Amino acid sequence: MKSLPEEIKLTFLIALLLVVLFVGFIIFIVLMYNRKQLLYLKEKQLKESEYQNQLLQKELEKQRSIEQERERISHDMHDDLGAGISALKLHAEFLKQKVEDGELKNDIDELLKTSEEMNISMREMLWSLNSGNDTLGSFVEYAQVYAHNFLKKSNIRLTVERENIVTETAVSTELRRNMFLCLKEALNNSYKHSKADKIELLFRQHGKEFIMKITDNGIGISAGKPEGNGLRNMNRRMQEQKGECRMSSSEKGTEAIFTASL
Repeated sequence: MKSLPEEIKLTFLIALLLVVLFVGFIIFIVLMYNRKQLLYLKEKQLKESEYQNQLLQKELEKQRSIEQERERISHDMHDDLGAGISALKLHAEFLKQKVEDGELKNDIDELLKTSEEMNISMREMLWSLNSGNDTLGSFVEYAQVYAHNFLKKSNIRLTVERENIVTETAVSTELRRNMFLCLKEALNNSYKHSKADKIELLFRQHGKEFIMKITDNGIGISAGKPEGNGLRNMNRRMQEQKGECRMSSSEKGTEAIFTASL
């Protein structure tokens, strides 16, 4: 290098400086591009997050509107239909005290029975509509009370067990209504056809799985007996909830198991 002329040295240094500046410029451009890309991605993610939040907010508002409508219908049913059914019962009881004809009294008794059934059906619908009951604990409590009331005038002894039930677990309105209707059908079948004197009701939760089992010690279901509408309805209801209905029967009794995902 010392033996090279000064002009060549100067040219070499200038070229080296230009190369360094060029490399630095390239590095600067790359860094700026990466920074812009990062800012662009962050902005895009922020917009997507805002959009998702907007969708979530709209869904929550829609859900609140549905719940408010359910509550409104529930209150209207309670105030209007409930009052009407109570007035009907009161009037029928008043008429029953005044009449002396036996057949007419029987007709009034039928009217009272029908009004009581309507009152029970209305209470069930009110329970279904009330969004405050959309928990597993609420369903188990209501199902247990219903089973006791349904069998209290019979000779059937009812036992109820709960296993690992987390009362705050959320349950959709559709699932708890379908499970309740399956419970009604299974209890009604045992009461009418099994000749049982004992029914066991079991509620079990295992993580996200919920199991309801109804067992009686009756005569069982005849192997040659065709499948009735009740069993078909229970199967259909559980399939609609992506659940399962399993029936097993012998001369020692019948067991109905309903399984659903929470």
